[in-house]
Amino acid sequence: MRVFACLISLCLLAQPAFSEPLPMPASAQLCVGCHGPTGGGIEPVGPRIAGLSAEYIAQQIALFQQGKRQNPIMAPMAMTLQGDKITQVSEYFASQALPEIKLHIRGDTVSFNEPASTLVYQGDWGRLIPACVTCHGPSTLGGGLFPRLAGQQASYIKTQLLAWQTGTRKGDVDGMMASIANKLTAAEIDALASYLAAIK
Repeated sequence: MRVFACLISLCLLAQPAFSEPLPMPASAQLCVGCHGPTGGGIEPVGPRIAGLSAEYIAQQIALFQQGKRQNPIMAPMAMTLQGDKITQVSEYFASQALPEIKLHIRGDTVSFNEPASTLVYQGDWGRLIPACVTCHGPSTLGGGLFPRLAGQQASYIKTQLLAWQTGTRKGDVDGMMASIANKLTAAEIDALASYLAAIK
């Protein structure tokens, strides 16, 4: 049922298309130091947030404010955003364009030679691990409340999977990401982080 919930949510909460990047609102200025002026990210300080859906960005700000996500830099930053400022920041970074990549649709390839690509496109149903693309979409481009993983910093992806494992990151529906992360080995997390970061 959780897998079907992912698919339904991905369709219903698709990111609205912005014809061109929005002008930077004053409320987004404090984000620039870590995420860059267009949200491209500054490793290792801040991940790429450009092109994530406005719904997802707003949700993550709320989770930092509620203490369900923990980061000594982001927590106080998130608290400075209230009301319309959350919408302004979310829509600004969501409107920033990212390079297009060739979509890899599930079924295009029947078998994979490396564990990471197998997990991304087929999952491991013996361990009840759905494919990453089940929720994060073709080539993990994301949509709605499911973030884009393709091209994200490997260090950030690894950090977040470990945070799901330890419980320092929460807020996922039905504890789905925590459940998946806790079934991954350290080697699989490293491989997934590298593989997803290289999707460009």
